[in-house]
Amino acid sequence: MKRLTSSLTRKLWLTIIAAIVVTILYSYFLSYFFYEKLYVENVETALLEEGRRLALEYEGGPLSDDLKERIDWYSSKSETEIFIVNNPRELSACLPFDIDYESLISGEEREDLLAGKAVQKLGYEERFDRKIMAVVIPLLDENRLEGIIYLYIPLTKISEVTTDFAYLWLIAAILFLVLAIFLGTFLVRKLTKPLLEMKHAAGMVSKGDYSVRINNHSKDEVGQLALAFNHMATSIQKEDERKKEFLANVSHELRTPVSYVKGYSNALLTGIANSEDASKHLMLIYREAGRMERLVGDLLDLSRLDSDDYQIIMHPLPLAQLIEDAIQKYLPKIKEKNLQFRYELDPDIIINGDEGRLEQVLQNILDNAICYTEKGSIHLKLFAIEKGCCIEIVDSGIGIPADHLDKIKQRFYRVNKARTRKDGGTGLGLAIAEQLVILHGGSLIINSTIGKGTTIQIHLPVLE
Repeated sequence: MKRLTSSLTRKLWLTIIAAIVVTILYSYFLSYFFYEKLYVENVETALLEEGRRLALEYEGGPLSDDLKERIDWYSSKSETEIFIVNNPRELSACLPFDIDYESLISGEEREDLLAGKAVQKLGYEERFDRKIMAVVIPLLDENRLEGIIYLYIPLTKISEVTTDFAYLWLIAAILFLVLAIFLGTFLVRKLTKPLLEMKHAAGMVSKGDYSVRINNHSKDEVGQLALAFNHMATSIQKEDERKKEFLANVSHELRTPVSYVKGYSNALLTGIANSEDASKHLMLIYREAGRMERLVGDLLDLSRLDSDDYQIIMHPLPLAQLIEDAIQKYLPKIKEKNLQFRYELDPDIIINGDEGRLEQVLQNILDNAICYTEKGSIHLKLFAIEKGCCIEIVDSGIGIPADHLDKIKQRFYRVNKARTRKDGGTGLGLAIAEQLVILHGGSLIINSTIGKGTTIQIHLPVLE
């Protein structure tokens, strides 16, 4: 649990810290962007406009003293340092900082000046401890460079631009950090708590406690995972209970015939039974061996039906003929019990099915109908319905109580809780029959009234 907590918590906190760092870096680069794009570009634009307005004062010819005085006067009133000189080489003597002429005006820039283009300069000056933005405006007379107007201004540092907001920025940063820690802690706990519960619950399930459930009602992926886990635990619990019940039922079903076989065979081996009783004992042993054989056969059928690789061999079948052949095997038993039996079969119904498995379904149902009907009647019909065909077997037997109908198809389920075997089989017949019908794409429906009889309908698709 600690490993999960530390690992997941570490990952989440690393994610949160990474988000904070990215946010801070984004804010820094955004501030730098605004500084470069807004402040610096605005200063450059303002210098160019200011220089061009001053250049309009020049009327041609050599620079007059009057023009120089007016430019100097304007410079004294402006925040911008402005110089007007006859030759760019004179700038080195005018500027308050050392500069080489070649670095001030390059040959290419001189060509631009001669073409009447303004030159923009941006560089760092140690004396001012900041960058310098400068603009050189040419003064031309008939394509002759008579002079230049040089404007420059030290750029304000970005830290100076944001001085007024520094304290507010610091307070906002602290609040943001506190909020991030608070929300991060809440988020980490909210995300890890259900996962830790799932880990604990999974451990309980692995130890055999299938009753554990996770109380998580969120609608996100974690909540869906918790819901899926609860469904899984419920399914495992039901399957475990079903397995235990199945094993208990198998043990119960085998215990009595095994005890009979052991007891009567012991009587024969020790010579306790006389010759007349020996014959009866052998008959009882034979009967119980047959019961165990049927039980094992039914269990094998169920095991195969539960496996994913179970296959049935489907081919077109005239269903009426299959039913009539199956009925012939039961006519002696029906006559022996003196039951009234009649059947009505539609000979035109053709289905796609496994002959052997469908015959097994009929045998299981007819066995029950004959077994639980005394001095009554059995009526079997095959007829077409809207979406296929229906095999209907109606008996006038003892019937099934209403509260047992929804359980009668469960494995080993018997209405008679005493599990009397004189009139019952293995308790697996209907379970096997329903599985086989489902594999054929059909359904098995049971309706019954206690004391009046039972009606079983098998709905199957037909070939068109």
